[in-house]
Amino acid sequence: MPETTKKTTKTKTANKKAAPKKVVKKTTPKKAPAKKVVAKKPAPKKVVNKTVAKKAPAKKAVAKKTKKPVQISSYKVKKNEKYMSAAMKKHFTQVLMEWREHLREEMQKTFDHLKNKGETFADPVDRASQEEEFAFELRTRDRERKLINKIAVSLEQIKQDDYGYCHACGIEIGVKRLEARPTATHCIDCKTLDEIKEKQFGW
Repeated sequence: MPETTKKTTKTKTANKKAAPKKVVKKTTPKKAPAKKVVAKKPAPKKVVNKTVAKKAPAKKAVAKKTKKPVQISSYKVKKNEKYMSAAMKKHFTQVLMEWREHLREEMQKTFDHLKNKGETFADPVDRASQEEEFAFELRTRDRERKLINKIAVSLEQIKQDDYGYCHACGIEIGVKRLEARPTATHCIDCKTLDEIKEKQFGW
């Protein structure tokens, strides 16, 4: 009996198939697909119109052009032309007016120079030389001022038909002398006598 029971138990155990082992599949977590890193395009820069204040164009310092005195050619006396004809008066009027304009410009230059250069120097030697220069210029301009008055008198004489004649003897002064000195009021002989008298009597 015990043997039979053993056999039966053996057969039963043999018949009994071993229960299949459950294979536990390890579910590996699926990796999420890597996201493609798309390089972001830089946003286009907004073009901002910067209102740049335009600099005003620098004014060019234009130097004042001084009119050069027009060189008027000497008058050529025509054959059988009357002394102090209309053409001759016109010529000397033009000469006198050009001369007066030139003198006025020189006077204006002197005034501007005195105004701009009137600075005081610390050194007494420099100050003395500057004052001497100014005094010389003022004397020159004073002579020119008197000369402008003589030119005005000569222009008035042309209008009154008295121009070109000696104030002492009344003869013609001459075209050549008037070309050399348009404000002349005496002929060469009367002027020479006046100069001799000045030397003798110290006038």
